[in-house]
Amino acid sequence: MNIRKQTLGLIAIAVTTVGMSTASACTALHLTAKDGGVVVGRTMEFGLDVKPDAVIVPAGTELVSSLPKEANGIKYTTKYGVVGLNFMGKHMLVDGMNEKGVYVGALYLPGYAAYPKVKAETSSKSMAPEDYVAWILGNFSSVEEIKKNYNKVILVQNPQKEIGGATFPGHFLITDESGASIVIEPLNNSLKIYDNPLGVLTNSPTFDWHMINLSNYVNLSAINVPKIDLTGKQIKSFGQGSGLVGIPGDYTPPSRFVRAVAFSQSAIELPTAKETMPQVFHIMNAFDIPLGSIQEKVGDKIHYDFTQWTSVMDLKNLTYSVKTYQDQSIRKIDVRKALDAAKGEVKVIKLKSSQAVDDISTNF
Repeated sequence: MNIRKQTLGLIAIAVTTVGMSTASACTALHLTAKDGGVVVGRTMEFGLDVKPDAVIVPAGTELVSSLPKEANGIKYTTKYGVVGLNFMGKHMLVDGMNEKGVYVGALYLPGYAAYPKVKAETSSKSMAPEDYVAWILGNFSSVEEIKKNYNKVILVQNPQKEIGGATFPGHFLITDESGASIVIEPLNNSLKIYDNPLGVLTNSPTFDWHMINLSNYVNLSAINVPKIDLTGKQIKSFGQGSGLVGIPGDYTPPSRFVRAVAFSQSAIELPTAKETMPQVFHIMNAFDIPLGSIQEKVGDKIHYDFTQWTSVMDLKNLTYSVKTYQDQSIRKIDVRKALDAAKGEVKVIKLKSSQAVDDISTNF
């Protein structure tokens, strides 16, 4: 197999717009089918069209850090093939899965993520945080293995002028084919790892805060509230859904985290992972952010976060499926087929397309 040098990173910025609002509204969760198959869903939000494409990275690809040349940085050769989505036509991964059924997603953690500066004596194992998704997917086959190795690299500052000189402020959701899930966060210049028994992640604050916050919602239930008797007067709810009265409906990260837990925990367990894939898409629809519903004024301009894409990964059958803002048709990539077809070379599958509408007026 030919080994090619590539730089893979997540430059989670608008490369043409200085100072624009960054993405901070991503949501991820997973479901498990009766056949044991795990299916992960994730939405990706940003303030303009990021033009995502799918990137195929075969095993045996040599990857180099996206740090500046003077900082050197890590070099390694991937052990496993990877499929994921990029930003702005670049060879970089926002989220993805490998041929061993491991999923990694990078989500924003603004105000909390913190990284040390690169040091000469440790530069050979240093990387920009935008390289971390590819490193994990390219090297490890399970959550258990990742737990033993997640801090064998050092995530360091890599300022980006397009986001005001900041470094990508992210944290990482990792789930494998067994359903094991963890969250890794860069806090106080080091990496902190959490077990994630619910498999859910959104954005700031930190993961442990979100888990504590669930205590405010122990009253929520998918089961309708029964009628009550008030001194002979029967009081009942107006209709369906009374068990979830009080569930937060806004788009803030804490509210989305609570909804993601409620919807994933109440989902009906289906027989197979293949049947669960469309079920996860339906749940992720509840986290769609319509263009215009989130606005941030920066100077004299208003920026709008909206859902750029929704991806769903079947970790049992090794498929990566996606729909985009411009095209709600679901497109699937079979990881094994894609890696075989790539023949040892990094390949890009273009996703740009417009929504097709079938006219069925005379389909009697």
